[in-house]
Amino acid sequence: MGTRMPLIVIIVSICIGLFIIAKEKFITESERPNLDLQKWWGPGNRPEIEDNSIRPFNIEFNDTMIKDLKQRLKNRRRFTKSLDGMQSFYGINADYLEEKLTYWESKYDFKKRIESLNKFPHFKTRIQGLDLHYIRVKPKVKGDTQVLPLLMLHGWPSSSKEFDKVIPMLTAPRDGYQFVFEVVAVDLPGFGFSEGTNKPGLNPVQMAIIIRNLMLRLNFEKFYIQAGDWGSQCATHLSTLFPDNVLGFHTNMPVSSRPISMIKLLIGSLFPSLIDSDRPERVYPLKKYFNYLMKEGGYFHIQSTKPDTVGYALTDSPAGLAAYMMEKIAICSNRNQLDTIHGGLDNLDIDDVLDTVTITWMNECIVTSMRIYAEGVSSDEINAVHNIPTKVPTAAIKFLDEVVYQPNWILRDKFHNLVQSTIVDYGGHFAALHTPKELVDDIFEATVKFMKYHSTQKE
Repeated sequence: MGTRMPLIVIIVSICIGLFIIAKEKFITESERPNLDLQKWWGPGNRPEIEDNSIRPFNIEFNDTMIKDLKQRLKNRRRFTKSLDGMQSFYGINADYLEEKLTYWESKYDFKKRIESLNKFPHFKTRIQGLDLHYIRVKPKVKGDTQVLPLLMLHGWPSSSKEFDKVIPMLTAPRDGYQFVFEVVAVDLPGFGFSEGTNKPGLNPVQMAIIIRNLMLRLNFEKFYIQAGDWGSQCATHLSTLFPDNVLGFHTNMPVSSRPISMIKLLIGSLFPSLIDSDRPERVYPLKKYFNYLMKEGGYFHIQSTKPDTVGYALTDSPAGLAAYMMEKIAICSNRNQLDTIHGGLDNLDIDDVLDTVTITWMNECIVTSMRIYAEGVSSDEINAVHNIPTKVPTAAIKFLDEVVYQPNWILRDKFHNLVQSTIVDYGGHFAALHTPKELVDDIFEATVKFMKYHSTQKE
């Protein structure tokens, strides 16, 4: 050996040094920010008398909307052909897009899809000035079967429609379990049929407050949560700020955004197989992981900085809206199928995908939904809440092609009581549509552990 220290020893020494120097910044928990729990997000000022009514709601694809949409699709410009052999590497394939737009225009059964969407009871109520839409399904139970309230939160680009495959399974009694769920599936503000705001600052922390107030409106003082994507961020903040309301949190996109977690991610790259004995290849080597994020994260940067510009273009063109949304849904369903014409989208039912696109089109909510990126990237209150651990019992299920993967030793920075962690070597980001059975099975198993955790705490 030479006299020079091995490179790895130098790197480790630097990391340890930085860790010690930055201990105060990266390890110390933040204090709970002072938050207005009744902040007004509606237009104008808060009225003297607020409307607290709960109103039944029926989804409609009216004939005028359908006729206009079909006419726009029919009159669309034909797209520049995709490059030979590039399949989906440059974005959604032109031939595939033409095929799906033709299907949307001529074969997608609007009336049948409406019937499917309306098979559940829908409601609206005004919370802090915004009309929120939600599905509420009460199970039919016999005997001593316990009914547990379950709040479900989606992400982008989506709505409560994402849960229509899992709701029947969650609300039906199953062998081996003495409980079943009453599901409340909410459209986040500015998504689906929920109203957006004209005021800046509606970030996931503020959405968490709104959604908690919705659950209190529905007389649920304590409840379980299942969420993914931005819904998981809202649910994480809700669990952090209001732990007395949350009995358990199940997520298919578990993320710790504490500063210490970022440092540990880097340190883990030095000894990945020792640090993460489960699936280190999902995040290491970091060069491969960051290359993926850089290649597929351009939309994130655009929507985090200038969401309105691209949003206005998508609002005016159903073909453009479908292309943009379907390409993002595809890559999150299987990132390793860019060498196919569908780019990953064929992992989902095309009618489910077009339900989501149609709901976004008819409600003109692509702009208000995309703004969650600009509002949610960084602010003093978001950063503070990120850096506060939660002791709410938490369960994570990690599907293969989820956008973000973190090993348990990092997740526990945020979720001190991670009672269950499931690794699945298939599936993707839209778990409720892609792998509904696996998701529901995991929710039931996790809830048993949530209940055991609480019974242990009482002893």
